[in-house]
Amino acid sequence: MDIGICGLTTRLYTGGREIDRERPTVLLIHGAGHDHSVWNMQCRFLAHRGYSVVAPDLPGHGRSAGKALPDIEALAAWTIGLLDALDLKTAAVVGHSMGSLVALQAAADAPDRVDALALIGSVVPMPVAEPLLDAAANRREKAHAMINQWSYAPRSALGRSAQPGTCLTVTNLRLMERQAAGVLHTDLAACNSYTAGIEAASRVRCPTLVVSAARDQMTPPRASVPLVDALIGVPGGVRRAILPDCGHAMMAEAPDGVSEALYRFLDEQQA
Repeated sequence: MDIGICGLTTRLYTGGREIDRERPTVLLIHGAGHDHSVWNMQCRFLAHRGYSVVAPDLPGHGRSAGKALPDIEALAAWTIGLLDALDLKTAAVVGHSMGSLVALQAAADAPDRVDALALIGSVVPMPVAEPLLDAAANRREKAHAMINQWSYAPRSALGRSAQPGTCLTVTNLRLMERQAAGVLHTDLAACNSYTAGIEAASRVRCPTLVVSAARDQMTPPRASVPLVDALIGVPGGVRRAILPDCGHAMMAEAPDGVSEALYRFLDEQQA
């Protein structure tokens, strides 16, 4: 479905079901150079288990109009604006990679609007290697190849897939190629320049889940320890899940593991 935010069209995916404001809502924010489709499996899983699901294409991504926003703070403000546009008082906010920084900042800036937080493939700070930033600015195809190399566990990179008939690296390549020129560099630069993560974590006021992948080369589990430590003491507590034998692109590599971790966490909040 499409809605208007600040006069610009925003594409939303809802897991095949209409938004029902009587149900708890889950808002899922994608990462750099991607769009809502990275959440397709999780959206349908949750939408058919009692949740209203909203997975937007961020501005300038996928089929959403406008330009990619230049920093995490602006994306967090846009996220809260999306809740306003949908007339949603609160939501559980889930983010992957860059999207996890957006979710974290939104939860810090608007604690009354975020009633649960899930950070997937997340570290703070989230520095981006200079060769990748340079490739994203000047040699897009090289940046795509680097991301594919670092995003998957070895068996997935060689063709293993939880989705029969799907080559994960080719699917990811096509997804990145669909984004407008400059979007990937803008996103990566936003991650690289974001320095407020630890401070933002100290202002979170809702139960939080941090999901890592054991084979993640981009945001390895050991690198998420400062984030987890900063979240200790949040109301409702912080949970940790580490998924085995998958990499940074865990929603595609281990779709059941991610879906079930989210569902267990979110269902716990409804008990």
